[in-house]
Amino acid sequence: MRNNRVLISGASVAGPALAFWLRRHGFTPTVVERAPELRDGGYAVDFRGASLQVLDRMGLLGAVEAAATRMGDVTYVDSDDRPLVVTPSTYQSGELEILRGDLARILYEATKDGVEYVFGDSITGLTEHGDGVTVTFAHGEPREFDLVIGADGLHSNVRSLVFGDETRFRHDLGYYVAIGTVPNHLGLDHVGRFYNEPNRTVGVYSAKGNTEAKALFWFGSDRLDYDYRDIAQQRRIVEERFRDTGWETSKLLEAMREAPDFYFDSASQIKLDSYARGRVALVGDAAYCAAPLSGMGTSLAIVGAYVLAGELAAAGGDHPTAFGAYREEMRGFVDACQKLAEGNGKWFVPPTRGWLRFRNLNYRLLPYLPWRKLIEELPLKAGNAITLKPYAVVPV
Repeated sequence: MRNNRVLISGASVAGPALAFWLRRHGFTPTVVERAPELRDGGYAVDFRGASLQVLDRMGLLGAVEAAATRMGDVTYVDSDDRPLVVTPSTYQSGELEILRGDLARILYEATKDGVEYVFGDSITGLTEHGDGVTVTFAHGEPREFDLVIGADGLHSNVRSLVFGDETRFRHDLGYYVAIGTVPNHLGLDHVGRFYNEPNRTVGVYSAKGNTEAKALFWFGSDRLDYDYRDIAQQRRIVEERFRDTGWETSKLLEAMREAPDFYFDSASQIKLDSYARGRVALVGDAAYCAAPLSGMGTSLAIVGAYVLAGELAAAGGDHPTAFGAYREEMRGFVDACQKLAEGNGKWFVPPTRGWLRFRNLNYRLLPYLPWRKLIEELPLKAGNAITLKPYAVVPV
């Protein structure tokens, strides 16, 4: 097998999933992660269509199902917590939903014995030469690898080093989101409650067997100038946007200040003509982030990892051939998943009181409308917009 030594940047979802398949195909993967340890917590992520097939082929579908959130209905309420409209779980949770941290743990446990993990370090430089890549790190000594894969998210460090500044590829959808773990002070039992004001959405849903909850804050905005590594600055942005919002918002903001897994970012997509340059390729959000509004980011990461590793194996490690085939296999799937996010923002974060009333009326009438089935099937159609090849693996 050519190009056996593969460095993967990122230990969230796409990185460990790629390491899993590379090892099954006879490669020697190493995963480097900036965080000092595996990151727990985080928001709920969904699986639909082909991604469930990949989990099954990994032998991990049962483990993911066992850790599923089993989220029920979501109720939209007014400022006095009176129900306005209820949406079924399938609208929010896909075919299978799990907390991101739980998924990362399952993938890590499935790979830790055969994959080298380096926590608390990051790539600072990539120098490609005839038969490999010299990689420098923030803390560790330089090392040689045959290939390098960026699985390091929307703000991919690997992509910036090789493809250039992210503003060239990032397409903002006009929304920002903050999510974090808070106490389940409403006593929610596998359900969620959301509240809207024009251009703002606040929500909370139970997690971890109702022992905690996840608070979320969405708002519409033009592009903001902030440091995506400055958590204190991001918390201030959220508090300023929501300080005068009704319902349970003040309590949730107060609890969010202590959230150990606070997350804040723009709802953005990454659009690239190619997912590779030379010996460096991208997978997951680093290559084709679909934005949280699509609900397809995790499916893209899991499927992309499967396809990239499979094409490398099918090509015998010939990276130009494999990377080209990976792009062709994923192109239609990426387009379908990214298209789901287009126009979703106004439904989840209505910009005006008129839009809010219109949205609620549609949700109330939806069970009786002839296009309900079509709306429910759209995400499933996107999730199945790829036919998975049966890549041969090395017997274990």
